[in-house]
Amino acid sequence: MYHLKHIALVLGVVFFSRLCIDTRGWLINDLALGFTCLPFNKTYYINNKPYNLPLEERYSFINGVHKLWVFSTDEPLYRGSQTKPRSELSINGYKYSTGVWQFEAHVFVPYGTSGVSLMQVFGASYPHASTLMVRVYNGDLYYYREKVIVHDIYNKWFRLNVIHNVECNSVKVYINGILKFKGHGRGGTTHYFKCGVYAQDRDSFYMESQWKNIKIFKKSK
Repeated sequence: MYHLKHIALVLGVVFFSRLCIDTRGWLINDLALGFTCLPFNKTYYINNKPYNLPLEERYSFINGVHKLWVFSTDEPLYRGSQTKPRSELSINGYKYSTGVWQFEAHVFVPYGTSGVSLMQVFGASYPHASTLMVRVYNGDLYYYREKVIVHDIYNKWFRLNVIHNVECNSVKVYINGILKFKGHGRGGTTHYFKCGVYAQDRDSFYMESQWKNIKIFKKSK
């Protein structure tokens, strides 16, 4: 009888462990261990958008979901800028130069959005402007244009975590709690996170992303 109970206990532990892995991000946010979650609201970000349009024509916040969209024919951030159109949350209320920082959010990208940066770790050494860009091309997530992070992300919510270790000069990208990319940083003295849509090469006519449960973490000392 003891032997059967022992087997049942082991199977139960294995099943629960597997459950935690399969539903990571919903039951256990293990990536937050050792981090402090910082307050996040409107006072911690600004909206970047085409300079000639009111905010509500490229951004909405309904039922906890930030929706950002832009057209390839839109104007840039400011008059005379050579950058492409964007609609972004620029989380510059949390600028940092040292330490380990983490961005977390659930993301939804509709079918057809392509050639666009969804999320950035802004700040780097010249000639670069950013330490990390997570882009989407034809339904696949990329590190810039160089490496596929994960395939087939259209029309589904997924959890995105990005961890930037300044001193170790490293960035990591997790999808639904699983490490999908690890790379080097690009230097720089000041960094902050951005998310939304920022047109890049071969951008689609319409670009959109939706974000909820946005969190900013700092590694506890």
